[in-house]
Amino acid sequence: MKKVLLSAMMFFGFILSTNAQEISKNAIGLRLGDNDGFGGEISYQRGLSDNNRLEFDLGWRNSRDWDGYKLVGLYQWVWNIEGGFNWYAGAGAGIGSWNHDFGPNNSNSESGTYVLAAGDIGIEYNFDFPLLLSLDFRPEFYIGDGYRNNNFGPDIALGVRYQF
Repeated sequence: MKKVLLSAMMFFGFILSTNAQEISKNAIGLRLGDNDGFGGEISYQRGLSDNNRLEFDLGWRNSRDWDGYKLVGLYQWVWNIEGGFNWYAGAGAGIGSWNHDFGPNNSNSESGTYVLAAGDIGIEYNFDFPLLLSLDFRPEFYIGDGYRNNNFGPDIALGVRYQF
């Protein structure tokens, strides 16, 4: 019985060790997508363990009619697919502010602040050199001063990050 138990533990340990994926301790770069009107984001990832990390994204917009920022923090779980490919999922929250000038000569203005809850799911490729490419989908649910009429914003983005 001891041999069977020991063999089973070694087998499962081997399976778990072959599926383990070490993620970078730090990665910084850009998350390029719609970002619900904000455009690209500056993105930072901090590895917590071999398969968990935090991600912080800062998006802003400064144009003639629209100004705003959005800061989102996510906790992510990372699983290895094969080779350098991983998939990940996570959840988090954020805060933002917006200002819209409109009308003749921007004579009218609306503004507000909001909080959001976000999910995240994506796939990434970890190159042999310190580059990480990812493609993810992040649905966001807004609560606040009328940022979106339906309080929902889907966001698809390509991430390019330097790992260190």
